[in-house]
Amino acid sequence: MNNIRILTSTSLFDGHDASINIMRRVLQEKGVEIIHFGHNRSAKEIVAAAIEEDVQGIAITSYQGGHIEFFTYVRKLLNEAGYQHIKIVGGGGGTILPKEAAYLEKIGISKIYLPEDGLKLGIEGMIDQVIQFCDYTLKDFSQKKLPKLSFSKKIDPRQISRAITLLQNKSTTKKSTQKTKKNIPIIGLTGTGGAGKSTLCDRLIQYFLLANPSKTIAIISVDPSKRKTGGALLGDRIRMNAIDHPNVFMRSLATRSDNNTIAHSMDAVIELLIEAGYNAIIIETSGVGQNDATIIDYVSIPIYVMTPEFGAPTQLEKINMIDYAKIIAINKFDRAGGLDAVRDVCKQYRRSHHIWENQKKSLPVFGTIASHFSDPGMQAMYNALADIVYQTHKINWNLLPWEPKYHENEVTAPTIPNKRNNYLAEIVATIQKNNQWIEEQKNIASKWYCFQEVLKEPSLKEDKKILKANQLIEQSIDKEVKQLIIDWPAKSAAYKKPFLEIDQKGKKLKQALSFETPSGTVIQKIQVPSFKDWGDIVQWHLKENLPGYFPYTAGVFKFKKGNEDPTRMFAGEGCPERTNARFHFLSKGQDAIRLSTAFDSVTLYGHDPEKRLDVYGKIGNAGVNVATIDDAKKLYSGIDLNSPSTSVSMTINGPAPILMAQFFNTAIDQACEKYITANKLWPSVRKKMKLLFKGATPPEYFNVNKSLNFKDWHNGLGLQLLGVSGDQVLEPTVYNKIKQEVLNNVRGTLQADILKEDQAQNTCIFSTDFALKMMGDVQAYFAENKVKHFYSISISGYHIAEAGANPITQLAFTLANGFTYVEYFMNRGLAIDDFLPNLSFFFSNGMDPEYAVIGRVARRIWANTMKYKYHANERSQKLKYHIQTSGRSLHAQEIDFNDIRTTLQALYAIYDQCNSLHTNAYDEAITTPTEESVRRALAIQLIINKELGTTKVENFQQGSFLITELTDLVEEAVMQEFERINNRGGVLGAMERMYQRTKIQEESLHYETKKHTGEIPIIGVNSFVQPQAKNNADQQAIFRSSSTEQNTQISNLASFQKRNKKLSASYLKKLQNTALLNENIFTVLMEAVKYCSLGEISNTLYQVGGKYSRNL
Repeated sequence: MNNIRILTSTSLFDGHDASINIMRRVLQEKGVEIIHFGHNRSAKEIVAAAIEEDVQGIAITSYQGGHIEFFTYVRKLLNEAGYQHIKIVGGGGGTILPKEAAYLEKIGISKIYLPEDGLKLGIEGMIDQVIQFCDYTLKDFSQKKLPKLSFSKKIDPRQISRAITLLQNKSTTKKSTQKTKKNIPIIGLTGTGGAGKSTLCDRLIQYFLLANPSKTIAIISVDPSKRKTGGALLGDRIRMNAIDHPNVFMRSLATRSDNNTIAHSMDAVIELLIEAGYNAIIIETSGVGQNDATIIDYVSIPIYVMTPEFGAPTQLEKINMIDYAKIIAINKFDRAGGLDAVRDVCKQYRRSHHIWENQKKSLPVFGTIASHFSDPGMQAMYNALADIVYQTHKINWNLLPWEPKYHENEVTAPTIPNKRNNYLAEIVATIQKNNQWIEEQKNIASKWYCFQEVLKEPSLKEDKKILKANQLIEQSIDKEVKQLIIDWPAKSAAYKKPFLEIDQKGKKLKQALSFETPSGTVIQKIQVPSFKDWGDIVQWHLKENLPGYFPYTAGVFKFKKGNEDPTRMFAGEGCPERTNARFHFLSKGQDAIRLSTAFDSVTLYGHDPEKRLDVYGKIGNAGVNVATIDDAKKLYSGIDLNSPSTSVSMTINGPAPILMAQFFNTAIDQACEKYITANKLWPSVRKKMKLLFKGATPPEYFNVNKSLNFKDWHNGLGLQLLGVSGDQVLEPTVYNKIKQEVLNNVRGTLQADILKEDQAQNTCIFSTDFALKMMGDVQAYFAENKVKHFYSISISGYHIAEAGANPITQLAFTLANGFTYVEYFMNRGLAIDDFLPNLSFFFSNGMDPEYAVIGRVARRIWANTMKYKYHANERSQKLKYHIQTSGRSLHAQEIDFNDIRTTLQALYAIYDQCNSLHTNAYDEAITTPTEESVRRALAIQLIINKELGTTKVENFQQGSFLITELTDLVEEAVMQEFERINNRGGVLGAMERMYQRTKIQEESLHYETKKHTGEIPIIGVNSFVQPQAKNNADQQAIFRSSSTEQNTQISNLASFQKRNKKLSASYLKKLQNTALLNENIFTVLMEAVKYCSLGEISNTLYQVGGKYSRNL
């Protein structure tokens, strides 16, 4: 077998990297060198990387639609570069139809793997086929005239990359007789594995390009080969954001030998790069040990990267690189012991270089946090490197245009203070202590009950010993517990009556407590236990209780709303007008409008629609495209966002604050329209609008529902101020009053869970610390403006489950993330009861038994933690959550069976008292759902809620031996997971070690393997398979966004940007300044979205907050 190199990646705006990670692991095990590029990569990025890495193959997964355009564009760019030889393989589960796969294979894609290929070949068989495609020899093409590259590179990388390949493969005997005499800095980055060398390298390149925009730089990154297989994971490129630049070349090399940190051909590779004309070279080694200083033989400026966890100070005496390094970076400086590490390394550096304490010389030792976009330590280190370049080579590198605010005795304040790092362990201790106390109170109450029963006997009621013992037992019981026992008979009796009088916002209302079946049986809606023993009663109260009572195990509300089922349907496709029509279809005839918005991947990644093919194909596919406030207004038009019976959820994370600002402004402008109508102000308002448009064509709503008269299904609300903002046509005092009223009353949910995105879903777009800062800004804005009815975060386990986690891991990770937000917001200075009502949760349901109790376990853990650890009020103790049936359980094979699985999962959710529920459409395995499939999905909920008799009982699960046992078992398993996360430094520390991501991938592989072997039966897929069944995906009605809608979105965006050109520039500048001054970004976003597009805002914030740095 040749030395095979394959680049693995997902497509643009696609975070579904579970399957590509499984594939690249198996490829590595079979001896392939993998350049893993991670998720969300553009066609140009993939092709540029493939050329520089000189791979034989590219493996891409695409689950977010637009696959025809994406694969076509990658093939086109490769062919235009003269790289027709590179093989492309891909897959996308059921989202790529067989006929689409056939088309792609016809135009030059080697293979698109479909679900049936997985069943026939298995993972191993598919991988063997990929290796066969890519097992060919790369030959010298130095004499070949190559076509011009279609993308910009200052130095053409093609001949260089092939020459490096030939050197590595020992296919060339050409060697320089003497070294090139060009004087350029060759910088060596070496250090322990996991020290963050790649991220630090990325920051150096970022600052180098910022300060020296005309200079070029080449990076050679080395990773070890596996001795057993010869395979290698070349994963450094995934961490590099700054290399997507015309002035940068990067090549990843495997050592292809044991015990080496440098590739065997490094000398010759450096010579090639010098001859090519690069102004600087960085060599990054694989992880090294204490005695390794090999790098100094190849470079002029060695840099040693380490972390504070080096052990005792005496260990520093063993590190050879301290003697040779011209700069030492103590990365991850914010970890415990960072300041001590700098002090100890400085002392050792002085000893090694004979610099005595009384010599006031600044030492090249820097505490850095390379993962932070604007880390002062990294900035100071770059400036020091520029000085050393001049001292060593007499070459001028410009310094950064600002003075870094670095001090070796100061550490940037961490997101969670070090003294609070054990918050999860404290929660575990709180829950365990409470459970122990419950057991004690149960035993005391049971004894007291026994004494009371004994004292009923006439012959014993005067017995002094028994009376004394009874008195002691009674005195030992907790006062509140004693009151529970005393109150229980009356409380129990009250729930057995036909009606219960309840107080609702000061009004006395009668709540029906029973219902009659068609057979005439009268059944109570709330079933109460028939316990006699007070110990059982106490335990039940403290661990279960009635719905609406602490610890809310049975539900956070005493009764369900009779006129509002928990239905919340997810919709999004094409242009805003198309999804708006779907929203009207879903809400027709519903007493309460509860909608959930699915955005297309272009929007999810904060990008504007454009003609470029890999972007164009994604516009409006698998969700709705929303780039501007005009789009948001169209999307929710005709739906009164300010009605108390309307609630809108938005499933978006990376750019979530921007979309929420659009939504709030949409709701505000709807209220402005109502005010204008009520006060008959339209004639004057339209005159103002005409002046504002200055002759430009105002934006229009495009009616996609041609079969119906527009006015028959749409009232026009939200469209009359299209193109302008309410504050441009109303007096400031009037507008501000309307704005405040809307913020106080508007209902809805924003997902905005950036921790989960980093762990599982991968729609992060900003650096994690900056994304968390914006979340904190949103929450501060909510507290300041008394936004009480809108959930600013929907802490999500759904996407953790979809990425492969089992139900216990989903629940544990999600709750741990929730508690992390609590700690972060408290660290921001927010009062706990000011923000907890704005937090909600979002779980997936599946077929496993643990899913039956996921809600009740979450409610109990949350309530006990908030009451006993954080001392939050009653409202804050109530966890509310949304359930979506499992997308993972939807299969392209026997597609009609999906509704059966969805029905069972919905039943789990409704029995467990979820606060809202989305049932997936059966055809979502292959397409955005059709009206027919959505109607069936909605019918599942309606049939369960309206027809199934047992769902009229509102605590159906209580009293079940299985449910009680399962609740305790899952709670205990969650506590164990909390301890594991805590031992890794809490959620953020575990994320840095990639604990969550790794565990999810392992559980995903475990499930997929068992599914493939049939140990986990999937009816119609791996068992009960219909003989000679054809994949019926090709026969299904599928949705693909039309070119008309895609082009309309692009032209609408252009009109919006042209209309707001002057104002947008000033607001984008204001956004940057606000971020740099660490002020509240969301306050400015509320104004900026009126004039700036989503992409414009994202690109502006990247410059001050940084892009997300991907993980393996």
